[in-house]
Amino acid sequence: MTLNSRIIFHLMGLLLVCNGGFMLLAALVSGIYDDGVTLEITTAAISTMFGGVFAMFYTRGHKKEVKRKEGYIIVTFGWIVMSISGMLPYIFSGAIPGITNAFFETISGYTTTGASILEDIESLPEGILFWRSLTHWIGGMGIIVLAIAILPLLGIGGMQLFAAEAPGPNADKLHPRITDTAKRLWLIYFGYTAAETLLLKLAGMSFFDAINHALATLSTGGFSTKNASLAHWNDQPMIQYIVIFFMFLAGSNFVLSYFAFKGKVQRVIKDEEFKFYTGFIVVFMVIAALVVYFRANVPISEYHPMVLGEGESAFRHALFQVVAVVTTTGFVSADFTAWTPFLTIFFFGLMFLGGSAGSTAGGIKVMRHLLIIKNGLLEFKRTLHMNAIIPVRYNNKTVSEHIVYNIIAFFVLYMLLFVIGALVLGALGLDFVSAIGGAASSLGNVGPALGSLNPVSNFNGLPDAGKWWCGFLMLAGRLELFTVLILLTPYFWKRI
Repeated sequence: MTLNSRIIFHLMGLLLVCNGGFMLLAALVSGIYDDGVTLEITTAAISTMFGGVFAMFYTRGHKKEVKRKEGYIIVTFGWIVMSISGMLPYIFSGAIPGITNAFFETISGYTTTGASILEDIESLPEGILFWRSLTHWIGGMGIIVLAIAILPLLGIGGMQLFAAEAPGPNADKLHPRITDTAKRLWLIYFGYTAAETLLLKLAGMSFFDAINHALATLSTGGFSTKNASLAHWNDQPMIQYIVIFFMFLAGSNFVLSYFAFKGKVQRVIKDEEFKFYTGFIVVFMVIAALVVYFRANVPISEYHPMVLGEGESAFRHALFQVVAVVTTTGFVSADFTAWTPFLTIFFFGLMFLGGSAGSTAGGIKVMRHLLIIKNGLLEFKRTLHMNAIIPVRYNNKTVSEHIVYNIIAFFVLYMLLFVIGALVLGALGLDFVSAIGGAASSLGNVGPALGSLNPVSNFNGLPDAGKWWCGFLMLAGRLELFTVLILLTPYFWKRI
């Protein structure tokens, strides 16, 4: 089978044009605040758009057909191309010197990971800070399209199951056309972003801080405009509660939001994944809050040395950090690694949970955990009744064995890549805690990790090879493993 390379390059060009357009938006913000880097960001935007237009012009007349193999290449290289072009504003402005650091910050943005190498965020120009937040928001939009339209068609990690809940011709589904489905979900995505911006502004944030944090929240990214992240507003509980609410929405299935707005609330309430997603957060929050409450000497963070002994404070910070880690947003209201060894291990485990399928959250996803647990429990019945056919059921529908096997394979690959990721970081000089924390955080797109990469630190101390390796883990985790890893197999290229 021949590869339709012209459509690949054409779509890469289209992505570059779109990326350049967003850069112009950042240049506009830079001009409004007169931060001194407007020309540099504009130059980056024009360069990016010129490259995209050239690629599209060169590949005009292409065959408008994307088959499965082209799909894998487009998805993976699309994120890489966006990351390479997206680091131009950092380099041209001098905000982040060096290709390694600039690429790390950029791919962390597009993959909505939120890990940063920046030591003093607040010293950056407004245009650069806005571009940094925009990379999150662009990546989040892309993830919605992937989850709804592309990954199910490629058969990625059991996402075919989610496809049955999203686009399709049936009356109770979103819309028969994928493009219209994506438009509806993008409208919800944009609406949530605007709503959070307004609420944060009313709660006391500046408009600039509000829009940046809204962009980072709905994409479950975690980049903040403050060195202390959301701990900067620890004396303003309402701001943190607003962020918690929208982190929860961003980590839930966006299709369910659509159903809720259409008045089909029962579809939301009866959805198994949503029930477990909500239940997990409540249970984990209670556990964390109780531990923090009865350990009154636990500090909030190095920025705010006050303790968490008060009931509301313990509840708020426990809830904030549980939602931030489960949804892989990565905002920080406190240093949870200072909350006793038990809670350090507890939050490390949460890095593997992830949000819902069809959300902007990273991680393994609640749906996969749920089906793996269900299948494991059914193995007891199958052991007693060898000839019985006992299928796994999800939302009262039978799940095919193919999807179950696909999900189990995803889980095994995920854990294997985590182990390999930690081994590589350990070989590069990181201590055990930092290595496993860095691997889990990067692969799950969480952001803050453990050890030297804890929530009140950053990834700048990593050796250059470690930054590139974590960038690879971010990309693999964000694109559901198979999309990236299949390109590394000789089989994929031999069969073309």
